[in-house]
Amino acid sequence: MNKSILNIDIQEFINVNLNSNINTLLLKGSVFPDVDIKGVVEQIEAKKRCQKKLPTWFTTKNIYYPNKLNIEQTSSEISAKYKSSLISGNSIIDLTGGFGVDCFYFSKLFKKVTHCEINEELSKITSHNYQKLKVKNIQSISVDGIEHIKANKIHYDWIYIDPSRRHEAKGKVFFLKDCLPNVPVHLNMLFKYSTNILIKTSPLLDLSIGINELKHVKTIHVVAVNNEVKELLWVLEKNFNGSITIKTANLKNQDCEYFDLYINEEKTTSASFSEPLTYLYEANSAILKAGAFNTVSNKLKVFKLHKHSHLYTSNNPIDFPGRVFKIEKIIPYNKKEFKKLRITQANITTRNFTESVQSIRKKFNIKDGGDTYLFFTTNIKNNRIAIICTK
Repeated sequence: MNKSILNIDIQEFINVNLNSNINTLLLKGSVFPDVDIKGVVEQIEAKKRCQKKLPTWFTTKNIYYPNKLNIEQTSSEISAKYKSSLISGNSIIDLTGGFGVDCFYFSKLFKKVTHCEINEELSKITSHNYQKLKVKNIQSISVDGIEHIKANKIHYDWIYIDPSRRHEAKGKVFFLKDCLPNVPVHLNMLFKYSTNILIKTSPLLDLSIGINELKHVKTIHVVAVNNEVKELLWVLEKNFNGSITIKTANLKNQDCEYFDLYINEEKTTSASFSEPLTYLYEANSAILKAGAFNTVSNKLKVFKLHKHSHLYTSNNPIDFPGRVFKIEKIIPYNKKEFKKLRITQANITTRNFTESVQSIRKKFNIKDGGDTYLFFTTNIKNNRIAIICTK
């Protein structure tokens, strides 16, 4: 950690050049005797990535940034805030602290937070930033979190783990057993030091695989930000053997969307079906990841268009966790019928359909965008249809 980066003139240079061409800056070289231009550019790239993802860090003076890979891997503020809302207590230990965004939000709900980060440089950076952020109840330790908790034998209200999904030999991995640390191997030991464990995993991890790899899973949170699934959160409670709850959240600046179900509810629930009616609904990505297709139909009293289409309809509008459209027209999918519509620009979605969005655009020469929304799907009679909608 080169503290010369924090000099006023260098910080001003970083802020002025946030939108500058990086290659041009590198070619010009450094005008600062104590800092290499690569180090300055690294700060610029990392800070730029924080503008939307970590606005608190971005707007705080004299924040020191790690490399951009650390910023890519860290939680966004909106997801960290959601995460912290799930738990509280006197003490929590983060075994894989990283850039410390999650710990920052944990510190608002816990009296004492322990931030473990094996990378000494990153640990120093995080500790410095906590001072600038005026956080006083986080202890940053440069140590292997697993070894630290084994050696100290301290009981915590919560243990938090965000295992690294980059394996030295296998590259990017998704199974928990391939991540570092290997959480399934250490679970019995961890439950000696806390009754409650919160684990963050890749959104690509299959829910059934995660359940099989872990023990005592109480709740799974499927977290999307602006309709893109960003992480899965696994709440484990020692000796819990009841029915697992799945909570979906689509986090947005306004009007966040939530939908809950039990893990076995989908298998025992039947959906209702109908031809397209007055309104069309597309469930958000968190619900799709959770596989809550029939449960949405049953709980919200909307009809599915087809078993595999995952689009819903009703005569009267409802508050739906996803996109809502007014159906203007429904036509059979064929070239002759479609060309009569004379649509030259539209937003296109396919669900349970044999052609891709790209091939449809090319076939009918339709540009992207505009106020018209086209859904190409299959109805309950197994006929391919096009649904023309407005949002």
